[in-house]
Amino acid sequence: METVLEAEEAVEDIDAGTLDVRVRQIRYEGKGINSYELTSPSGEKLPPFDAGAHIDIHLKNGIIRQYSLCNSSAERHRYVIAVLKDENGRGGSRAVHEGLGAGDIVTISKPRNHFALTREAKKVILIAGGIGVTPLKSMAHELEERGIDFEMHYCARSPEAAAFGPELDGMRRAGKLHYHFDNGAVSNQLDIKQLLAQPTAGTHVYYCGPGGFMAACADAASHWSKGTVHFEHFKAPEQPKRAPSGAEPSDGCEVRIASTGRVIQLKPEQSLSDALNEAGVAVATSCCAGLCATCKVRYLEGEVEHNDFILSDEERQAYLTTCVSRPAGKTLVLDL
Repeated sequence: METVLEAEEAVEDIDAGTLDVRVRQIRYEGKGINSYELTSPSGEKLPPFDAGAHIDIHLKNGIIRQYSLCNSSAERHRYVIAVLKDENGRGGSRAVHEGLGAGDIVTISKPRNHFALTREAKKVILIAGGIGVTPLKSMAHELEERGIDFEMHYCARSPEAAAFGPELDGMRRAGKLHYHFDNGAVSNQLDIKQLLAQPTAGTHVYYCGPGGFMAACADAASHWSKGTVHFEHFKAPEQPKRAPSGAEPSDGCEVRIASTGRVIQLKPEQSLSDALNEAGVAVATSCCAGLCATCKVRYLEGEVEHNDFILSDEERQAYLTTCVSRPAGKTLVLDL
């Protein structure tokens, strides 16, 4: 069921891009996984979102991290995220687990969505690997509410490592959710190739998970029609060391700011975001891996080497992500 909501119903905030929320509840969801329920401190409705959306969380140590909303998009009274504590990560998940407590006020962005459900699907196959279940769980709720046929496959090492067991049990009993616990054995893993062997008209595939899982899904779905397979990385895939573009001079490139005409020299192996911020041209960054589009900027002139995992081919005609994209020529003009 779709509901039209008036804009004034949303929580007001001086900064149109962020709002403060209260950590109402923290729950243990699985091994190393906590969920965090975020609500308006004044009890107002939160800005609406669609399944697949994420929010930025601004942590006390200055770190900004993105987490997918995993509750039903029909809920306006709360946002729910789930965070796997990664001891080998960049520190964001540890900061959430160790620094956020029930009752705390935290600044977040309003929801953004680069992984939205299509309205054209007659059936949807959701394939989750580990903590990649979070956006797909929200999709499952929305598909149920819209009456769209779907099946969800949740791959995890063990039942203890799978989140949201009680909440998802209704889908499991209804035959919509299928668990695949491998306990570290390849022979126990979901046969993704078999699952996706026969594309069906009107069926769309969505998947999210760790690197190896993502590669396996991409390979299994490679013969599906363009536009029927959708995915979201939560960690940038490993890439070979970048070789400079043949058109890029060895001493770097010139980046011109359209509003002032100022020219900033981009050094070899220096990111655009670093060069801009060092020159006093503030550009917000978060993932620094081309995954979140926080640093998306319009460019007006020049060729671009796009290294992101978030922009569509159409968006890349006008936008770049300053954290990983680079000029492919001697000059680049940014709409700043």
